[in-house]
Amino acid sequence: MINSQPLKYTLLLLLCAACTFSKGQKKQEQNKQKQEQVKEQVVPIVGKEQEVKKIFKSKTDYIATNFNFPVGKPNAKGYYNSQVFGENNHLGDDWNAVTGGNSDLGDPIYTIANGYVNFAEDIGGGWGKVIRIWHQKPNGKIVESLYAHCNTILVTKGQYVKIGQKIATIGNADGQYLAHLHLEIRADINLPVGSGYAINKKGYIDPTKFIKENR
Repeated sequence: MINSQPLKYTLLLLLCAACTFSKGQKKQEQNKQKQEQVKEQVVPIVGKEQEVKKIFKSKTDYIATNFNFPVGKPNAKGYYNSQVFGENNHLGDDWNAVTGGNSDLGDPIYTIANGYVNFAEDIGGGWGKVIRIWHQKPNGKIVESLYAHCNTILVTKGQYVKIGQKIATIGNADGQYLAHLHLEIRADINLPVGSGYAINKKGYIDPTKFIKENR
């Protein structure tokens, strides 16, 4: 009688080798896909900044030469910053009327500088109505301002705006909070809307500090 055990072991070894090779191939394919995804992510970032600059190329009167506060223009008179940038990992500033409560519900929100509206929608959730505006400084640097929890939106995507122009009114995200304006300024214009809070603040700028430095 022929002993079949060595044959079984040989077959088992061959199967294990094939399985290992298959896993190795799969991992190589996954790594290749990841590399391709990274490449795809890098190309649009450069392209987006160039596209934004084209938006302002023929509209030089909309270059952001200076910045003001978004409420109580130009110096936030009658308002206070109730949660500053960095507090509790906050990515922006929360502006409330000094009169408290919902007393500022419906108060005007002004764009902080000349710019171009790239987003104006009600996205629901904890954000409510949101406006995002690109600003190009005289040195070519581009930043983005974001205005959240709006009660009404008074601008549309694709619209150019001037500093101090009324773009919205203060809201409470359909009653989720007491009325206030959540303002963010981003150095990275490719960031998503986000969560409003994060330990990693890369790409975000302290709004009050930035405005004071660019009056």
